Amino acid sequence: MIDKNSPIPIYHQLEESIKQLIESNQLKPGDSLPSEREYSEKYGISRMTVRQAIINLVNERYLYRIKGKGTFVTEQKFEQNLQGLTSFTEDMKARGMKASSKLVSFEIIPADIKLANQLNVPEHGPVYEIKRIRLAEDIPMALERTYISANLVQGLTTEIVQDSLYKYIEGTLHMNIGSGTQVIEASIANKEELKLLEIPELSPVMIMQRTSRLEDNRIFEIVKSSYRADRYKFMIDLKRG
Repeated sequence: MIDKNSPIPIYHQLEESIKQLIESNQLKPGDSLPSEREYSEKYGISRMTVRQAIINLVNERYLYRIKGKGTFVTEQKFEQNLQGLTSFTEDMKARGMKASSKLVSFEIIPADIKLANQLNVPEHGPVYEIKRIRLAEDIPMALERTYISANLVQGLTTEIVQDSLYKYIEGTLHMNIGSGTQVIEASIANKEELKLLEIPELSPVMIMQRTSRLEDNRIFEIVKSSYRADRYKFMIDLKRG
């Protein structure tokens, strides 16, 4: 609804109206919007006013335009809070979404010097290497490479790694997960990431490497995840002092 007597600019009212339709899922990702002319005739406002509202929503990434085809609703990014140590499965469950994994590979490898130092295990010691595609509502979100000491976390199977590692570690092995350290950097997707995440060439990805520890401070995993930058964003609260 547009109120022409309101002190709020008309273009801003239209922006908020469209935002509300998107956030309430009345306009879904991929849906096309009415043309500028249709908005102009519907609300009795100028096309320039409509254009300003649309441009602002494109800049805010609520919408995107395809030349000659129209304006469409953007896929909204998933937001992950970096202040808690949660698994992908737990994170998606908290959103009421179906999480799943597609196992790419699962094997025991000998730790090289770098991995041995990262996991604090002997060089050439047995380490699980697990590659999984993490999906939300069957959409590929991240390629996850996990390395775990096979002497510390024993009994992993294909069935377990296709479900939730954290649930197995805490629920079955009764090991309490305590803390983690994460480093995030931006990159361009490599060939493996392009293929497995189903993204076009030169797509940006966010690389997150996490070192996770048990309550007794033993390192139990190193995880390197490549997140689709078009579908994911990270959030953290900051406090001064």
